[in-house]
Amino acid sequence: MKRTALIAGITGIGGNHVARELIANGWDVIGLSRRPPRDLPHVQHIAADLLDPTALSKALESVMPTHVFITTWMRQDTEAENIRVNASLVRNLLDALSSKKSVRHVALVTGLKHYLGPFEAYASSGTLPDTPLRESQPRLPIENFYYAQEDEVYAAAERDRFTWTVHRPHTIIGLAVGNAMNLGTTLAVYASICKETGRVFQFPGSEAQWNGLSDVTDARMLAKQLVWAADTDAARNEAFNIVNGDFFRWSWLWPKLAEWFGVQPGGFTGTIQPLEAAMATDHALWREIAQRHNLIESDLDRLASAWHTDLDLGRPLEVMTDMANSRRLGFSAYQATDTSFFDLFERLRIERLIP
Repeated sequence: MKRTALIAGITGIGGNHVARELIANGWDVIGLSRRPPRDLPHVQHIAADLLDPTALSKALESVMPTHVFITTWMRQDTEAENIRVNASLVRNLLDALSSKKSVRHVALVTGLKHYLGPFEAYASSGTLPDTPLRESQPRLPIENFYYAQEDEVYAAAERDRFTWTVHRPHTIIGLAVGNAMNLGTTLAVYASICKETGRVFQFPGSEAQWNGLSDVTDARMLAKQLVWAADTDAARNEAFNIVNGDFFRWSWLWPKLAEWFGVQPGGFTGTIQPLEAAMATDHALWREIAQRHNLIESDLDRLASAWHTDLDLGRPLEVMTDMANSRRLGFSAYQATDTSFFDLFERLRIERLIP
């Protein structure tokens, strides 16, 4: 039977890469986002607002997907608003498709905040989650929009009789422009600014992150697991962590990133030095760099999300992720993390997003 995927958030890091993986595996792909993707010519695009149920239903009236991949969220000022908005977008999408009875499987992409909670939860309480993070760990007794999104999927699955999977990446490394959480591209832009100005490529985070073990998720790994789970009966109705499969310390990786750009690395010096503050006055400089090197994106905020990079690298704990749940079911993909960064940097140069 022909498989048709509807990807909500196709212009984001996760959505873009899962579209590529699906197309490579012979799927028909429909992308849902406000703006069409610029680099996915084989995708049928639908423009719609996930928070407008009436307009969304109209936009999807002729669409009959067999699989739905939800890879998007909308950042709000409070967790209560995160819950209201991000639960609504999942509910509205699945409600719009409900009467068609075509959906066989829904995959929801969330993240490690499932285990960590909002940054403020452990930064202020001093209560640090156990690591490595495992899918079997219970929900935290605090507000979390990931839980609300999961509950919307579970309720719709019960109503419409489809299967589901939940995928929990760590920081995603991959190419996307205008993405709200983009550590890899943020560091590439920061390193490029350091090279242009002679600044030190200064690690902005905490001692725990500098010296502790960590992992990340290559967007290609996330895509592979999403497609694997959609094609694997044993994976139905399960939650899966998804990371590269290796561990690293930033004290090891940071100099390697600096060497790739030809800049001087600066390690942890005893205090956190937020990247958001370091780059706060670089908007005009980046426009000059973009003009001088004929880059296609001169808006610093469309490339760099320093605030999110600061949250990731400023954590007061090391973060490691266990992948036993998908490994025991046969998912065996692996990706070296330094190569994840180097591949991204090379692609950013090819796409003329960094000099």
